[in-house]
Amino acid sequence: MAETIRSFGDPVLRSVADPVKDFDKELRALVRSLTLTMRAKPGRAGLAAPQIGVPVRVLVYSYDGAEGHLVNPVLELSQRRIVADEACLSAPGLWWPLERSFMVTARGRDMHGKQKTVRALGVLARVLQHEADHLDGVLFSDHLPAEEQRRFLSTVP
Repeated sequence: MAETIRSFGDPVLRSVADPVKDFDKELRALVRSLTLTMRAKPGRAGLAAPQIGVPVRVLVYSYDGAEGHLVNPVLELSQRRIVADEACLSAPGLWWPLERSFMVTARGRDMHGKQKTVRALGVLARVLQHEADHLDGVLFSDHLPAEEQRRFLSTVP
């Protein structure tokens, strides 16, 4: 069953998520729930646990045939950057141009505790950066210049 996604303004989206310590059946259930919730939403490409009110360091992603999850991810960003439109399931219907690294190497673990590395380019790299930001209480609008940030926030329902 799909979970309710928290909207901009919810304090859980501004909290730094706790590292996962136990790779147990509760974690596996969370990964399944995140994946089902992500799949149920239009424009889905990723979702982080804080977006469903669970403040732990877990994210899921799905783009162009690459689908998976990362627990306790750490990202290495390329110097090459690119501007593209970005959106968030916590602010549905709003797209905004944002600069992000073009390539990412994300290291973490899977839901069973096994080490996992994801190398991504373009849109998938953007998705991983966006979802990892959620784990640190950062919203994509935080990356906008001050004037753009004010304009964006004035459009958030």
